[in-house]
Amino acid sequence: MSSLRIHFSAGERIFSEGDSPTTAFLIEVGEVEISTVQRGRRIVLSHLTSGDLLGEMAVIDDAPRTATAIAISDCMLFPIDRAQITERFSKTDPIIRSLLEGQLKRYRGALAAMQGREEVHGDDTPSEQLGIGKIRLETHLREALASDGLDVRYQPLLHVASGKIAGYEALVRWTHPERGPVSPMEFVALAEETSLIVPIGEYVFDTACKAVSRLIASGADPKPFIAVNVSARQLGHPGLIERIVARVDAAGLPRGSLKVEITESQALDYVVVAGVIDLCHRHGIQVALDDFGTGYSHLAHLHHLAFDTLKVDQAFSRVMLTDPRAMAIVEAIVRMAKALGADIVVEGIETEEMLSALRVLGCDYGQGYLIGKPQTLDELLAAR
Repeated sequence: MSSLRIHFSAGERIFSEGDSPTTAFLIEVGEVEISTVQRGRRIVLSHLTSGDLLGEMAVIDDAPRTATAIAISDCMLFPIDRAQITERFSKTDPIIRSLLEGQLKRYRGALAAMQGREEVHGDDTPSEQLGIGKIRLETHLREALASDGLDVRYQPLLHVASGKIAGYEALVRWTHPERGPVSPMEFVALAEETSLIVPIGEYVFDTACKAVSRLIASGADPKPFIAVNVSARQLGHPGLIERIVARVDAAGLPRGSLKVEITESQALDYVVVAGVIDLCHRHGIQVALDDFGTGYSHLAHLHHLAFDTLKVDQAFSRVMLTDPRAMAIVEAIVRMAKALGADIVVEGIETEEMLSALRVLGCDYGQGYLIGKPQTLDELLAAR
């Protein structure tokens, strides 16, 4: 008999109420009866058969068994040890963990009431606290979106050869009424876990379109563009590009006024991305690949994706003057981009020496605190 399977004969006890939960089981063959004692009387709670899990709840919340399991026919069980369950449970979304742990508490409370005893409620577990915190934050984010509580900042991109500001990157920001500024890495990631990223993206495109109109009306020369980040989830949402085009046309703006930036991601569907790029080009919209060199894209796919711009992540630019290997990587990316007919934007430019290096390398655009920090539209217009 394999050690990965355990045989129980009919009538044999698998575990008893009050036992320590070391193992759960998957029933391969047979039937198991789950029972408890209510005021001295044995009560059958359920019958489990092939394909059912047994004893997993006590293992999940590390609490004594609340019922007894007896084989009512010859059974073959696969044991699932605590480490297997804990490892998978720890990798589950905290909201899902919180919902499951809440269900377990309610189940144990109902069972305790049926048995005529008082259930002791402990404090929320760390995963419950994290899950509830995420649910609360997501609710507040939805409220902020509905009440125009999100803010869009614009960080300038310098055309290196001319020394003029050619455009801006739109960056969404959120100041929570209690927490203060929330990191974009936190709330954007939260939005991407749900469909919430789609209306947030629409809000940013709406705001950016109005910003371009005001910048052009203020006499900005050259007429600027605004680049807007689009996630993998947004790319899969039907009609995205058509809605961008409709906004630009309704505002009477040149088609190149808005650019689309796609961030390298493990979730990118290259067939979908290629289709989006083709549609953008047919409508006169340029597309950039953001954070190039730090994500999950493969060079084997790059020649299929006709990006107009590659953005070199600041992880390279910030050390390129002190690390010859980093400089070599930036030089190679620049040469590759030129060979593909794409522009290059280098992020993280913070010193004149770094900007001078871009000129030597023949980079098209630079972005970073030396050129300008993200600002509100009113701040940009006031500085003109």
